[in-house]
Order: sequence, then structure tokens, then C-alpha cells
Amino acid sequence: MSKKFEVPSILDSKAGLAATVLRIPVGIVLAAHGAQKLFGWFGGYGLEATGQWMASVGFAPGYLMALLAGSAEFFGGILLIAGLLTRPAAAVAAFTMAMAMTVHLGNGLFVSANGYEFALTLLAATLALALQGGGAFAADSLVTRTLPRAELSPRELAAAA
Repeated sequence: MSKKFEVPSILDSKAGLAATVLRIPVGIVLAAHGAQKLFGWFGGYGLEATGQWMASVGFAPGYLMALLAGSAEFFGGILLIAGLLTRPAAAVAAFTMAMAMTVHLGNGLFVSANGYEFALTLLAATLALALQGGGAFAADSLVTRTLPRAELSPRELAAAA
């Protein structure tokens, strides 16, 4: 008998590879933008100034909104890079990007005119990750492969609910 040719593991899951190719750069961009808001890194203004700006565009209380948006971006980005809690992290980031779009809608599409194209792009990417998950090369996948699956009878399921 001849052995069947095996595809290298990195190519085993095209969807897993595609999710990784999307997840990591989007996570980096989100984490960097969150760090600008929270810590003033990478040329950002920090929490206090970002909060003042957010209040000025209608997101009040500004400091809390800056904390929430910055945390969604920073911690959500870190989770996306790792592929841990990918769907919830991506969903929270998608909501944050939808809110960011509301600030820029009146300026048109292009970012050169302070438009919404950047937020729209991140919204689309995070929605895709929220729907498909982190893929085969995410920490989520490792956790689900290593944890034993609990199989409940309908009676046990109803009791648990």
C-alpha cells in the first residue's frame, strides 16, 4: 500500500489561514489605535484629551467613552492577534467602528477629507472575524481542540438552562 500524500499543516485549512491573515494585521491596527487613546502612544492624545474630543462630537461622558473605545480597540486588538475570544472581541470592535463611522459620515468616504473609509474597512474586517471566528491557527481553536466535549442529554440541557 502506498502512503497518501499529506498537505503541510499550514495549508490544512485555507479558511484558517485566511482568518489568520485577516486577524493579525487588523488586531495590530486596532491595538495601536487603542494605545493612542488610552496611553497617548504612537502620537496619540491619551485618555483625557481623547475624552474631551469625544465629548465635543457628542459621545458623553467623554472620558468614559474614550475609555470604552480605547479599551475595545486595544484589548480587542490584542485578543485578535492571539486569536483568543475572537468572535466577541471582533464583535465589540465592529460596534466601536460603527460608532466611529457616525463621526465621519458627513465628511464623505475618503479619509483624506476626514471621511469614514478607514472605519468602514475595519468594520468590514471585524464583522467578518465575528462571523467566521479566528480560524484553525487561533488560540480559540487550540482551546476547543484540547478541552473535552461535554455531551448533554436533552434532560440535562434543560436542567442546565
